[in-house]
Amino acid sequence: MTTASSQNQADTRINARWIIPIVPEGTVLEDHALILKGSHILDLLPRAQADRQYQCRETLDLNQHVVMPGLINMHGHAAMALFRGLADDLPLMTWLNDHIWPAEQAFVGESFILDGTRLAMAEMLRTGTTTFSDMYFFPEVAAQAARDLGMRAQICFPVIDFPTAWGSGPEEYLRKGADLIDAWRGDDFIMPAIGPHAPYTVSDGPLSEVRALSEATGARIQIHLHETAFEVSDAIERLGQRPSARLARAGLLGPRSQCVHMTQVDDSDLALLANTGAHVIHCPESNLKLASGLCPVQALMDRGVNVAIGTDGAASNNDLDLFGELASAAMLAKVVAGDASALSAHRALAMATLHGARALGREHELGSLEAGKLADLIAIDLSDPFLQPVYDPASHLVYSHHGRAVSHSWIHGVPQLRDGELTRLDLEALMPAVRAWRDRIRQRNAR
Repeated sequence: MTTASSQNQADTRINARWIIPIVPEGTVLEDHALILKGSHILDLLPRAQADRQYQCRETLDLNQHVVMPGLINMHGHAAMALFRGLADDLPLMTWLNDHIWPAEQAFVGESFILDGTRLAMAEMLRTGTTTFSDMYFFPEVAAQAARDLGMRAQICFPVIDFPTAWGSGPEEYLRKGADLIDAWRGDDFIMPAIGPHAPYTVSDGPLSEVRALSEATGARIQIHLHETAFEVSDAIERLGQRPSARLARAGLLGPRSQCVHMTQVDDSDLALLANTGAHVIHCPESNLKLASGLCPVQALMDRGVNVAIGTDGAASNNDLDLFGELASAAMLAKVVAGDASALSAHRALAMATLHGARALGREHELGSLEAGKLADLIAIDLSDPFLQPVYDPASHLVYSHHGRAVSHSWIHGVPQLRDGELTRLDLEALMPAVRAWRDRIRQRNAR
């Protein structure tokens, strides 16, 4: 007979109706328990076996829930949550040139970034994201906000040819960015990275400096690439080559590269991505809303390209619910491929978890529920009558589910969401600042 004294000690036991560990792919475990100790997953095993092996300080029974790894939102501009709905129903360059860039010039500063990032993190946590990638101004503010909350984040500092609120030009951006990389080197939560905006806004000299900094520090590079047909045709007309070819010749495509959007892909692009090991970040709803195009996700995956997923900013989406993004991604992939079996529900869930971890270079720590990995996980309540009956929980999560059904989340073993309530961020206290920004921005637009 096993006694309490002979059992292994742990912190938290989570009994779940279903567990989708992501690895092995396609697996759904029923009536299993996940054991957490400190910041890591200690074990995943059947409940009866857990009864014999572990004594835990806390036990949580989630008998109508799916437990899975926390979602990884691989592209966004977090503080742009304060621009949500500001300029809708416009093409990309009109949206940027006539609305977003002028609004940024008028309002973006440290307090804007702090309030907007906190609003975005609240929404992401509430809908299942535990790690996010941010590319925006004042990255030092966003990094500290994420670290204070205990949320994992890749923070990409911007590089662009012209002055912004954060600096006078590429030389200053790169100097500040190098300091950011140094300040957060080795942190478990904050992953500093380099964010050249796009090939059409960053010239060859700064791109060369980006490559050199990445090689010297190991920092990842995230860049908007092949977002629109015009971007590609304009580059061919002006430079005689596709933007992807230009980046490859500059040494910017490789295993540390994250190429965001890629809606315009031909055979030469497929070969470059596959041969260099670059990652693609798919943002389907932003691409749809801005009529930018459709990423050929299945064709990329068939060539061995790692495809992760992001929401983009709330100004072009207009939400940060990654589960909604998965539904769009899965259905669009089928249309683009002309194949109803393209991007299955399980593969879509892997895009938002393990594939994101690979793009970050942290697949050994994140993206699946395996013993020894970090305890970043979520629980989704499927008890809603309109989610019944449940035949395949993976299918439900992708095709029948809304992110607001996420009930619990943990990052580094620390609860961030409990019964649908944020545990570490006071959303009610934040809202007066959000309303104040709304009034200021609306007043300026009314002029």
